[in-house]
Amino acid sequence: MQRLPYYGMIMPLSHYKSCRIYYYCLVAILAAMVMASPSFAAHKEKLKPGVKSKECLKCHVELQKTFSSRSVHPMTKDAECLGCHDPHTSYQKSLLVAEPKKLCLNCHAKIIPDKASSVHQVVVEGNCGRCHYSHGSENRSLLKKSGNDLCLECHQEIIKAGSEMKFPHQPVKTKEGCLNCHTPHASAKADYLLKNDPSKLCIACHKTDKPGFAKKHMNYNVAASKCEACHSPHGSNRRGILYDHVHPPVAENKCSSCHYEPSSSMALKTRQTGTELCLQCHKKMVAEAMGKNQVHWPMLDKTGCQHCHTPHGSKAAGLLSGPQPKVCGQCHIDTVELQKWSIANPKNEHLCEPVKKGKCSSCHLPHAANGDLLFASENVSVDICGKCHKWESHSTHPIGAKAIDQRNKNLTVECLSCHKGCGTSNKPYMMPFDTTYDLCVQCHIDRKR
Repeated sequence: MQRLPYYGMIMPLSHYKSCRIYYYCLVAILAAMVMASPSFAAHKEKLKPGVKSKECLKCHVELQKTFSSRSVHPMTKDAECLGCHDPHTSYQKSLLVAEPKKLCLNCHAKIIPDKASSVHQVVVEGNCGRCHYSHGSENRSLLKKSGNDLCLECHQEIIKAGSEMKFPHQPVKTKEGCLNCHTPHASAKADYLLKNDPSKLCIACHKTDKPGFAKKHMNYNVAASKCEACHSPHGSNRRGILYDHVHPPVAENKCSSCHYEPSSSMALKTRQTGTELCLQCHKKMVAEAMGKNQVHWPMLDKTGCQHCHTPHGSKAAGLLSGPQPKVCGQCHIDTVELQKWSIANPKNEHLCEPVKKGKCSSCHLPHAANGDLLFASENVSVDICGKCHKWESHSTHPIGAKAIDQRNKNLTVECLSCHKGCGTSNKPYMMPFDTTYDLCVQCHIDRKR
């Protein structure tokens, strides 16, 4: 009799063949069970004639009022509870036959275009219930709230800012509100869920061929330009919904200070490029920067100032193209991500305020400096850290010229010898180690235990 090894034992060949048959049968049974599970199979329960949802409503009486709602889900209207729910058991909440995202997309797959430029975050997460009721609603499309009230749930800052501004953009205040310009689920044409390219969207209401339009834009042909370069899309405290922070030549209608005359074939092009253009007004600042030991590299190439600044207007002070973490994060992505992790870490209750608030310029100069890493002072511990941390008023580790770093005799002990200025993710007190002990024994080796 031929024998084969079986997990360390000797087994007859006939038994081995039997096990193979048993194995294949078991796989077939499991596959059939999976295909018949609520997530994959259509329901074919043999219900009593005409039952449908009547049996469900005997217990779920609160759903009866949804039948008279302004907007009723088709499955609910047709009393097809089993289209979404399993009558007996499910791995999903509310006895759903599949996880909510997959379940909704079975019917509503077209809400996301094949090549979407932007998709609403709640759609990405499959959290349809954030905006919609599942059975019925007094608002259209099963929405939980109507108009901007629904968007306010997440985008409170944007909508409130727009409506409370001295000059709100009119579409924000209409019944349609956000949906005048944005699609609720995904956009195939533009970022930020916009229905179309921003400029094309604007000229749908603002007719560029009218004499008044040309006059307001100093006779420059801006019909195909980026309107959002000068105008705040939701609202502003400046007339013409210009951004709150406007470049003086724009505010003073002196477009030709930087651009060719409107009658020129190159009207929208600038007379010069990069930092050379900005030198016309900012000569002193540029000269001072170029005299420093360290110059921020964006000032030195053809793009120049526009790496960080917008030329016309901005929501941010200093005409920055966005909040400081966003601007600096274009290049220093690792540092900005570290800041985010540090802010989110509950151990970091003693995180530096500039890190918490994303104020890179509290410690670094944006254009040039004499110190390393564009620090505002070469004496980091005293002049920079000392602005907030009055270390001289309490006991502290010796720092300064007389305190030699035992790890490298060429260095002195400073604040940054033990603390990381931009955060340390999940480490407390902005230290590079989990405990003060682990930090201290780097120099005090004799104290190791």
